[in-house]
Amino acid sequence: MDRRQILEVVVRHFRANVDRGDAIEIDPSRSMLEQGASSLDVVEIVSASMRELRIRVPRTELAGCKNVDDLVDLLERKSAGGI
Repeated sequence: MDRRQILEVVVRHFRANVDRGDAIEIDPSRSMLEQGASSLDVVEIVSASMRELRIRVPRTELAGCKNVDDLVDLLERKSAGGI
């Protein structure tokens, strides 16, 4: 799966979990919290994305993700079998 497809998965789960009552434009350079997600929303977004992508990432590695771009980069590396 390429980066664009992984970003689409993350954005879809973001939109499904964050109800802001308007069209949500995601800025990958910003954190999910800065874009209206609660910490519980973030857990659900990440978990649902990993389930859909069939990727397992240790929580310690997820903690290093500061924004959506970082998360997508990590998921892309893991989907390619990277460490």
